[in-house]
Amino acid sequence: MSMSNRSFEHILSNLQLELLKLYANNISENQLIEIKLLLANYFAQQATHAMDKLWETQGLTEQTMIEWTNEQNRLHKNRT
Repeated sequence: MSMSNRSFEHILSNLQLELLKLYANNISENQLIEIKLLLANYFAQQATHAMDKLWETQGLTEQTMIEWTNEQNRLHKNRT
């Protein structure tokens, strides 16, 4: 591995390095869009799992969210 490659490893994450390898290939615009959607869906799914875990560990419920929304609405009305 050359010196310049090693310096990139310290700047870029493992994901960024892997994506650079992928993008070294010419792909169609449609393929690029599909890959972007795959990545977006993957990270959205990870965020959903993290939120589900948070809800479970914190004992949050739909009623909690309704109460928070009502509280935010009251705060907003008091500022105007």
